[in-house]
Amino acid sequence: MKVGIFDSGVGGITVLKKAMEYLPAVDYIYYTDNLHVPYGTKPKEEVYGYVKQIVDFLIKEGVDVIVIACNTATCIAVQRLREQTQIPIIGMEPAVKLALDDNIEGKILVTATPLTLTTDKYKNLVEHTDTNHRTVSLPLPELVQFAEERDFNEEKLCAYFAEKFSQYDLNEFRGIVLGCTHFVYFRKYLEKILPAHMKIYDGNDGTVRHLRECLLLNDKPIKDLQQKATTHVEFYYSGKKCESLDILESYLKLV
Repeated sequence: MKVGIFDSGVGGITVLKKAMEYLPAVDYIYYTDNLHVPYGTKPKEEVYGYVKQIVDFLIKEGVDVIVIACNTATCIAVQRLREQTQIPIIGMEPAVKLALDDNIEGKILVTATPLTLTTDKYKNLVEHTDTNHRTVSLPLPELVQFAEERDFNEEKLCAYFAEKFSQYDLNEFRGIVLGCTHFVYFRKYLEKILPAHMKIYDGNDGTVRHLRECLLLNDKPIKDLQQKATTHVEFYYSGKKCESLDILESYLKLV
């Protein structure tokens, strides 16, 4: 069984890490579209073109399932791609419902890229889950570049978050949603700056559980999917295979 996972950059490695923990016996292809990162500030049709090329590439490589480990790409492309492909395509969405269900009172701050927050898919998600209008959307596009450049200077990041959150009374909030896989790298910094009562949510766990269910529905025995094994990963930079996994492994250690 081979699973293709891709993102505009290194954010999706946080999803790959979770998948390797849940399903260690599966083979993976991880594709980072480093030539076109970030997606979240580009026009929709341009992003769709990049995503379609990646999906076509992964299908040619023989994957059985594709995970779009990018909220922006999911919002833009997943519905159209599912209509055009024969294999399952799993997307991501900000964990808005999870955060709202987990907190019956208080506001929820939803962070993502600017493009994600303007898509119909995101707006429909909020409309159907946030009947009491408790969510507040906040774009944090700079975090994508920080992650891509491995810029994890704590003083700089804490100052950045303090400035971004200064417009809100965080005492009114009960949770924050990381609606971009790149943002997961910054969880530990958020834990330091946010009030203790604010919980942090991301969609990685739910996405990988969906992947597991998808593989089981395709008749892959559960013992084969969960047995301890050496996970095989192929790593591609915009279609070019990387023989060294040093970069990939360095990001896996950051999650």
